[in-house]
Amino acid sequence: MISVKLKLIYTCLLFLISTSVNAVDARQLIKDAIDHFRGLTSYSEASMIIHRPDWQRSMDMKIWTQGLDRSLVRVTAPKKDMGNGSLLIDDDMWSYTPKINKVIKIPSSMAHQSWMGSDFSNNDVARADDLIEKYSHKILETRQQDGVTIYVIESVPHEDAPVVWGKEILTVRDDHVLLEHKFYDQDGILVKQLTTLEIKFIAGKNLATIERMQKVDAQGEWTEFRLHHIEFDADINKSTFTLSNLRNPRF
Repeated sequence: MISVKLKLIYTCLLFLISTSVNAVDARQLIKDAIDHFRGLTSYSEASMIIHRPDWQRSMDMKIWTQGLDRSLVRVTAPKKDMGNGSLLIDDDMWSYTPKINKVIKIPSSMAHQSWMGSDFSNNDVARADDLIEKYSHKILETRQQDGVTIYVIESVPHEDAPVVWGKEILTVRDDHVLLEHKFYDQDGILVKQLTTLEIKFIAGKNLATIERMQKVDAQGEWTEFRLHHIEFDADINKSTFTLSNLRNPRF
């Protein structure tokens, strides 16, 4: 007969194993969703619409990515914003403004500040992989909907992680399409939410082609990211992700 002590040890081991598997699976789901949108490399053309109760403006942009730690975003229209750009290399981020002809390194404290007056942050636009490396993850819910499996994942930052969010909740389909991304403050209050409004089969896979970011306390305000064209495993020059190219575009 198994002793009470052995039963307790066995139960604890099962709990630890199941918890570990869940954490690994949840982390992988998030990584797969990010990889799904970026590929090994990618080149895309998109627009951003910033809507406010009394005005609305839009920007066109080109985006280059390489892995999870390199991206370049360059505004191509309207003329007054043309040339504005953001460069991410590993954990470092820079912005360039043609009007003052100056490259500015963005400190980590500003990574979550608004990007060009939108509801997306600098970090959102760069699509940095902070969520993978600086958070712990667990699956809260699994459900079936319209023939696909949907996972709801809770991501909580590590104690020493330099992030502003208390937790993030992501809803991801089994084909790696992100449906929803909620951002909570340190008190567990929902601050803003990214919602996928349109999914299309493009470049050989299902992708979110319209995403809306909206703050909870500003219902009349939102920003939409609209994907128009994307190429995966694009042939990107190694000089693309440089400060020189950020300031003086060659690619």
